[in-house]
Amino acid sequence: MELTEIIGLFLKAFLIGNLIMLVFALMTWIERRLLSFFQYRLGPNRVGPFGLLQPIADLLKLIRKENFQPDSVSSLMHLLAPLATLFFALAAFAVVPFGISDWNIFGWHTAPGMAPDLDVGVLFAIAMSGLGGYGVIVGGWASNSKYALLGALRACAQLISYEVSLTLSILPIIMMTNSLSMSEIATGHIGWEIGSWHPWFIVWAPAGFVIFLLSALAEANRAPFDHAEAEQELVGGFHTEFGGLRYAAFANAEYLHLFAISAIGVTFFLGGPTIPFLSDPNSVEFWGLSWGALLGLTSFLVKMAMFLFLFIWIRATVPRLRYDRLMRLGWKALLPIATVQVLVTALLVSQGWGKV
Repeated sequence: MELTEIIGLFLKAFLIGNLIMLVFALMTWIERRLLSFFQYRLGPNRVGPFGLLQPIADLLKLIRKENFQPDSVSSLMHLLAPLATLFFALAAFAVVPFGISDWNIFGWHTAPGMAPDLDVGVLFAIAMSGLGGYGVIVGGWASNSKYALLGALRACAQLISYEVSLTLSILPIIMMTNSLSMSEIATGHIGWEIGSWHPWFIVWAPAGFVIFLLSALAEANRAPFDHAEAEQELVGGFHTEFGGLRYAAFANAEYLHLFAISAIGVTFFLGGPTIPFLSDPNSVEFWGLSWGALLGLTSFLVKMAMFLFLFIWIRATVPRLRYDRLMRLGWKALLPIATVQVLVTALLVSQGWGKV
């Protein structure tokens, strides 16, 4: 690989990483405003126009707070736990195909919307998404607190219970596309054609989509499956003994994990960056420029916003499940349904049906 290609990859990774961080800050404001509308409140509306500067005010407040740590704990583990969780949540974006066509950054051509187009991109994305839970476990253990430890144990149980269902929910699509490449899955299609659009995989695996959605909520510790925090029971759960920027890192990682899960869901079930009835976005030109990359990115972000809105809507309307019911849902409902779906898909694919 030439030096210019390496510089191009680092430049794109830097741009995507900072864009994701900017979206995280904006997302905190959007979620608080949406929750206030759902609950007939005003929400943040004082700092800046429409309260848009509230995330910056929160960041300044957290910077000024003390980064304390309990006695008799490993200082290194207490510091690395939030950083590891943040790193793994951000690393999952490395293989997400944000665009259809190659990106051209000052003459450097790179893979469509990602740094490396790995042949095993699916395994990398799922692994990075799951490894973020280990930072939560280590943080709860390193806090030397009963509340934090109970939150870490709950997070560990949820990770084990729902990671299997989440992986099984996307396995039928992997069998239908016969690929572990995220970009090939995003642009793959089967079945009939409507104009110039082939229906997305949500049409062929609706049960998988529902299982993926519920498993994503549990894996990201989002309501109604936010038992790892559960303020009414565990004060703050695994991040009870974290303050300042260390707490901010955990909060950032939670949102990034939600973004990563949403991006994976868009790639598998909603056609990734593809646009209905537009087979070749590069054919769209204005002022002599091709807008294919921008259109693909816009399509991906709109679909991702739909996922995020659904997660916020669920948080605002569905109360937290009792913990034993959470475990029962994962092991006695989602796992058997996901297994049956995999077996049926394997039978159909072996007979030559439902295969790209």
